[in-house]
Amino acid sequence: MNCPENNTLIHAYLDGELDLLSTLQLEAHLRECADCAQAYKNHQTLRSAMSSGGLYFKPPNDLAQRIHRALQEPNQIGGMVSASALKAPRHVPWSRSWALAGLTASVALVAGIALWLAPRVSRPSPDDLLAQEVLASHVRSLMANHLTDVPSSDQHTVKPWFNGKLDFSPPVKDLSGDGFPLVGGRLDYLEDRPVAALVYQRRKHFINLFIWPSASHSAQKTVMRQGYNLFHWAQADMTYWAVSDLNYGELQEFAKLVQNHAASTP
Repeated sequence: MNCPENNTLIHAYLDGELDLLSTLQLEAHLRECADCAQAYKNHQTLRSAMSSGGLYFKPPNDLAQRIHRALQEPNQIGGMVSASALKAPRHVPWSRSWALAGLTASVALVAGIALWLAPRVSRPSPDDLLAQEVLASHVRSLMANHLTDVPSSDQHTVKPWFNGKLDFSPPVKDLSGDGFPLVGGRLDYLEDRPVAALVYQRRKHFINLFIWPSASHSAQKTVMRQGYNLFHWAQADMTYWAVSDLNYGELQEFAKLVQNHAASTP
């Protein structure tokens, strides 16, 4: 991410309009670039100043009533509402008055339905929120250069390392023979609890495999977010999330290897 791109991204960041990956990338850039960090602070200051009460004009209390009367007044001069229309109300025919009332009620009803439906339509499901949380943990581990707490390709080193740090024992298998060597493991935090994160590698691509206990037995699900593939499944009272920028076919192959290992482990 270069500095010219931030001229637009900073505005979107302030308005909460950036996707997860762009947000994390911009935040990392702001920590490293003093000029962009200062530009961000300037935008924040300007935003706060513009939202202060001193820049707002308080309209007269009767403005709404005067506008309503003006809209009902048919007498206009040169496209402008006449001064008399703003001062004295005219009698509105009974049928026209009811039509206006009906229109107002219809608009209010539509607006009310829209406000009621909007949060329900746009609200993400729990699975979507968890997928976003998993992806965020994966991206953070890459950006912060904190892939592992215990760097080792030896499953007999990685598995015991979790003893006393988790209330469960995650299944650990080195898959070097299948082209997915174990890199190590670390503690992470997902779904309001500590979880195991096992890190594997395929060429230059890293795979985070998140594991924690689960009573559900959902079928395998696949999700693609911002160029990353995510595989989710539950097996042997454990839930698994595998995430990587590896292509779909190879990540699916990795997921099957993990599932076969879990099925064969007593």
